[in-house]
Amino acid sequence: MLDLDHHQLSSSTLILAIFSFFFFSLHGNAKQIYVDSYDVLSSCLIENNVHNFTFYPRNDNDSSPYFGLLNFSMQNLRLANTSSPKPEAIILPGTKQELASSVLCCRKTSLDIRVRCGGHSYEGTSFLVAGPTSFVIIDMMNLDQVRVDLESEVAWVEGGATLGQTYYEIAEASGGARGFSAGSCPTVGSSGHIAGGGFGLMSRKYGLAADNIVDAILIDAEGRILDKDEMGEDVFWAIRGGGGGIWGIVYAWKIRLLSVPRTVTSFIVSRPGTRSQVASLVHKWQFVAPKLDDKFYLSSTLGAGLPEMGGNIGLSATFKGFYLGPKQEAFKIINSTFPKLGLVPKECVEMSWIESILFFGDLEKGASVERLKDRYYKTKTYFKAKSDYVRTPIPFRGMLAALDVLEKEPKGLVILDPYGGAMEKINDKSIPFPHRRGNLYTIQYLVNWDESNANQGRNFVDWIRGFYDSMTPYVSRGPRAAYVNYMDFDLGIMDGSKVNDIELARVWGEKYFLHNYDRLVSAKTIIDPLNVFRHQQGIPPLAEIASEVVLNDFMNA
Repeated sequence: MLDLDHHQLSSSTLILAIFSFFFFSLHGNAKQIYVDSYDVLSSCLIENNVHNFTFYPRNDNDSSPYFGLLNFSMQNLRLANTSSPKPEAIILPGTKQELASSVLCCRKTSLDIRVRCGGHSYEGTSFLVAGPTSFVIIDMMNLDQVRVDLESEVAWVEGGATLGQTYYEIAEASGGARGFSAGSCPTVGSSGHIAGGGFGLMSRKYGLAADNIVDAILIDAEGRILDKDEMGEDVFWAIRGGGGGIWGIVYAWKIRLLSVPRTVTSFIVSRPGTRSQVASLVHKWQFVAPKLDDKFYLSSTLGAGLPEMGGNIGLSATFKGFYLGPKQEAFKIINSTFPKLGLVPKECVEMSWIESILFFGDLEKGASVERLKDRYYKTKTYFKAKSDYVRTPIPFRGMLAALDVLEKEPKGLVILDPYGGAMEKINDKSIPFPHRRGNLYTIQYLVNWDESNANQGRNFVDWIRGFYDSMTPYVSRGPRAAYVNYMDFDLGIMDGSKVNDIELARVWGEKYFLHNYDRLVSAKTIIDPLNVFRHQQGIPPLAEIASEVVLNDFMNA
C-alpha cells in the first residue's frame, strides 16, 4: 500500500515524460499499439480457462451472440443507437478466478475496461466510452449467486446479481423474516447500486444499501483478490458509495440482513387537481414526509401525464407509501400527520415484504414472486435524468413554478424521495455518500420518450436542462449537490487528454461526494494508481503517484 504522505515527487521532466508515454500507451486506442487485439485477448483468455466471450462481428456472416448480449442489459435506449461506440469484446466470467484472469488479459491489450452488472447506468458508463477509444465489457451476469447465512445474519451477493434476485433469495431463505435496504427496481444490478450508495424504501429505517455492507471481495487492476482487510480501510470505505466502475471489480458483497415484519402496508394513490391544488398538496408533503416515523416511506411524484393517471394530460401528484407494520397503524399515522392527502382504508394494502417489492417494482400486474429472478427489463425507453437535494422547504411559489414547467411536457416528471430517519442519524463521513443530516429530500428529474428521432430527443434533453436550471433558487448550493446513482454528464466529464485532472474531476466529484472527494482521490491512488478502471466521471488518482508507479515499472522491466 502506498503511503501518500511520503510519495510526493519532484516535477522532473524525465518522470513526466516517462509517465506520459506509458500512461497513454496503457490507455490509448488499441490500434496504436497492437495490430490485432483480438488475437492477444482471445489467446490470453483461452490460456486462462476463460471461454465465455464474444468479439465484435467481423463480417455479415458472423453468427455470434454479440449484439444480443450487448443489447440485453442496455436499459437506456438513448444510448443504444447505431452510432454509439461498440466494445471490441464482451467477456462473461463464471468464477472468481475467471474474473481476475479477464482483468489481466484485458490489460495485456490497450483496451479500456467497462464493468456491467445490470445495465441501468444513467449515462452508460458500464457499456460505453467517449471518443475513439477501444474497449471491452466485462459482464457480470453469470456471477449472480446469493448465499444466505441466517445464523450469522448475512448474505454473500455476487456482483452480477440483480436486486430482484437478492431480495428473492433472502426472502426464500428466511421465510420472509429478513430483507435488505436497497432500491425498488428488481432488474437493477446490486453491485452498481451499492457502489453508488443505494437508496430505497427502507433507507429511512436502516440506511442505504452501502451502509449495510459488512465485507467485500474486490478484484483490483493487478488481478489480486482482496477482502476488506487486504484492500485496506480507505479502499473498503471508498467502494461503499464512491461510485461504480472505478476501483476494480467487486466479485461479491457481504451484506447485513435486516429484520422485516410479517406484514407491511403499501399504497400508491394519485391526486389530480388544478395547479394550485397540486402545489398546495406537495408543499405540505415536504413538511411531513421527512419527519414521519422512520418505519414510514412516503414519496411524491409530480407530472402532467403520469402512468398512474393513464398518461392523460393534466397535473397530478402520486404518493407511494410503504410502512413496516400493519394497515391500521399506517392509516392512523398518515391521517394524523397528513390529513390533506385524504387517504382512505381501501387504498392501503397489507402484504409481505417480498410482495411489496413486486407492488412497487414496475412489473406486470399479477406477476409472481419468482418473476423477481428475471433480470431482463421489459419497459426500456429513451430517457434523461438529473438530480438535486432540498435542504429548505420549497416555497409555494416555487412549487407553482415547477408545475408550470411540468404542465408543458407530459413526458416529464419529478420524483421526490424523503430523507430523515436513519438518513439523518448516520454520519456523513461514514461512507463516501455524504447527503445526510439537513437534507429533507432528493429530487430526481426524468423525461422519457419512445421514439429514436434525434431532433425529438434533443428537445426532451433541452427541456429537462431548462427545468433543472429553473429550480436553482430552491435547492442545495455551495455546491449544488447530486446523487451519483443518478449520474449526469451535464455536470462535467473527462476527455481523453485530461484523465488524471484532479481539479477537473472535482467539479462533479464535490457535487456527488461533497467533503469526501479528497479522501476518494487518496483511495483511488492506493488501489488503482494507473487509473485502469475509469470512465468519464470517474475519480482520478494523483498523477505524481501514477508517475512513480510507471517509472518503477520501467526501471524494473
